[in-house]
Amino acid sequence: MDVASLPVLAFLFLILSSLCQCNDQLTQAKSLSPGSMLISEGGVFALGFFSPANSSKNLYIGIWYHNVPKRTVVWVANRDNPITTPSGRLAITNNLELLLSDSKGLTIWTTTNNVTIEGAGAFAVLLNSGNFVLRLQNGTEIWQSFDHPTDTILPTMRFLLSYRAKVATRLVAWKGPNDPSSGDISSSIDPSSDLQVFIWNGTLPYFRAAIVNDLTVSGSIYQSNATYVLYQSITNTGDKFYYSYTASDGSPYTRVLLDYTGKMRLLIWNNITSLWTVVSEPPSGCDLYASCGPFGYCDHTGLAQTCRCLDGFEPVDNLNFSRGCRRKETLKCGQENHFLTLPGMKIPDKFVHIRNRSFDQCEAECSRNCKCLAYAYAYLSNAGTMGDTSRCLVWTEVLIDMGKATIASENLYLRLGGSPVKNKSNLAKILLPTIACLLLIATTALLRIYKYRGKRQQKEIQKRRMLEYLRSTDEDGDRNIEFPLISFQDIVSATDNFSESNMLGKGGFGKVYKGVLQGAKEVAIKRLGKGSRQGTEEFRNEVILIAKLQHRNLVKLLGCCIHEDEKLLVYEYLSNKSLDYFLFDSERKPMLQWPTRHKIIQGVARGILYLHQDSRLTIIHRDLKASNILLDKEMVPKISDFGMARIFCSDQHQANTNRVVGTYGYMSPEYAMEGAFSVKSDTYSFGVLLLEVVSGLKISSPHLIIDFPNLILYAWNLWKDGKTENLVDSSVKENCPLDEVSRFIHIGLLCVQDSPDCRPLMSAVVSMLENKTIQLPIPTQPMYFARRDVEPGRNGNNRAFSSNDMGFTELEGR
Repeated sequence: MDVASLPVLAFLFLILSSLCQCNDQLTQAKSLSPGSMLISEGGVFALGFFSPANSSKNLYIGIWYHNVPKRTVVWVANRDNPITTPSGRLAITNNLELLLSDSKGLTIWTTTNNVTIEGAGAFAVLLNSGNFVLRLQNGTEIWQSFDHPTDTILPTMRFLLSYRAKVATRLVAWKGPNDPSSGDISSSIDPSSDLQVFIWNGTLPYFRAAIVNDLTVSGSIYQSNATYVLYQSITNTGDKFYYSYTASDGSPYTRVLLDYTGKMRLLIWNNITSLWTVVSEPPSGCDLYASCGPFGYCDHTGLAQTCRCLDGFEPVDNLNFSRGCRRKETLKCGQENHFLTLPGMKIPDKFVHIRNRSFDQCEAECSRNCKCLAYAYAYLSNAGTMGDTSRCLVWTEVLIDMGKATIASENLYLRLGGSPVKNKSNLAKILLPTIACLLLIATTALLRIYKYRGKRQQKEIQKRRMLEYLRSTDEDGDRNIEFPLISFQDIVSATDNFSESNMLGKGGFGKVYKGVLQGAKEVAIKRLGKGSRQGTEEFRNEVILIAKLQHRNLVKLLGCCIHEDEKLLVYEYLSNKSLDYFLFDSERKPMLQWPTRHKIIQGVARGILYLHQDSRLTIIHRDLKASNILLDKEMVPKISDFGMARIFCSDQHQANTNRVVGTYGYMSPEYAMEGAFSVKSDTYSFGVLLLEVVSGLKISSPHLIIDFPNLILYAWNLWKDGKTENLVDSSVKENCPLDEVSRFIHIGLLCVQDSPDCRPLMSAVVSMLENKTIQLPIPTQPMYFARRDVEPGRNGNNRAFSSNDMGFTELEGR
């Protein structure tokens, strides 16, 4: 290279570098177009044009973190009106407004301001806080993006909750993970009161935050460690009511996100893992709005949250707590009543706020009103311009959406019938005769025990051995579980000595017999075979788990028996056998018309949701398949066979095993190939089962599905080509709503995605199945994996797969 040319090259390099530089300001002389962006002075945020991952045709103007590898958008200007032409332009007009237009000159989005200054210039600057501000040349701010948030709250942003007691601003979630348009999930202050904040699903409440105790300053530390502190506050300036939070100097990136799934999450960027870490989010399960029904509350005082009734109330339906509770003693106006103090409660919804009342006046207000069911009271240090430092809340209709031992909790004063002194007197009158009767019964029982001491002692020894045998593997250490035990003689009698005529079926575990206990009750008895692939560990696991579970869509265990080498389980008898008995038989499958299949799909989903979230344990079934779904006489599905199930601790999300158990085809890829399992493993199995119910085909039916190795790839290609009606079982196709079936197939494909992170939780699956308005995300392309023979001498590890066994399909536009 000629040395004389070096200065020329250096000059050209400087020119090109200056052309590529991006600053933080937009002026009236310089507009913004695709390919260029503004970067905040500290390099934290960028503003420019972007297209979502699933649509290269739509252009949006947004703000995102400049230094985060995967684009994380925190604000979108034209979220509901994307640019569909090849290009666009963001500029400042002569009217001192920001204007976004497409390549045809049509206005896509614009700001408005009330400032009119002739001859004044303006510029827009992207601040290091993520705020995009439009200013006059003298520094006066006339518009800022922080006043118009989309789905994210950033540190130092003052989120205006209400203005003059009216809803001022709403956070609105994206419609889906790659769709920034306004979704059904939103969050705002309660339109009827400025004392609580809701997350909404459409117009229906989804979650309600605890009532604010102090309207002037309500601060709390979200999380702290040696390097950073996050502090949130609620401020009332009279007419305006703000929420904001700040982070200490040196803190990592933080944001509050309203997710399209209904979660309001606080996320912190982890530079080590290069991932957003969830620090805080609203509880789920029975903490969702009104989950425990009227007069029921979500109890957090135990190991796991559960629905309970208020004192003086009882469940309306023990199997369905969402129906709530009813009074044990009816309130009667004019008769003596009393108020019971319930400490540590999340205040119910649907209250009436009575201002300027002392505590005694609030109590008197409720006492003299026969319709008043309860009241609560709190002092406020300062109530802004209203001057009212009291808060008296009363309830006259129903008590709904309550919790116990929540973060923000207060005393609730509940009205009950009768006098507490009178009740104690009545209790004594009832208790004394009861104790006398119990003593008489106990004396008689002791005499009988003494009389038959030898025989009874032998039985007690046998019973203790049974219980110790079962409890030896009770992983959560619950020593108070009562296992239902049935004698071997009763089982022999019930099955006519295990007569072949009473056999219902057989499998890897052994045989199942029909029996009649005590001459009347029909039962199904599972007898563990001596050569069974399932051993004593699976037997104990199933007894321990089912003894702790109660749900309409789980099979009910009536008892068990251990006698020498015999191990037996006694279940409720389900007259319609298992799902595969109908689904995969050409003559019987017409009995499963679409309404019945719809009911089976939803019932199984609710049963799995109960195992994952709503029971006091987190349980992974690991062997969901059609043969393990039993049907009662009304075709209500019940999940069975918990021999392979595993219990997760409260802080456990995934586990690994070298002993892969279950049924190939229903196993998720990460479990079959790596031994990793989680709640998402059951989601995968449910997706396979859903596709089988819709199609009437088994997961591995290559002889029925030409050119496709399994049902998942077949369903994916039909969905991709917009031909999902071809997947529907011909025996129900003519009499089913194809739009609903197509939606179910879409949900099934979401469940069988290869990555567990992409699969929805069962709570989201149930919502998608039951709510047609929820927008469904786009499923990812499935990957086909096939088992190969296990090589001998591999220490029992059954996870031997070859990359050559993988198969892929090409994705084309629908």
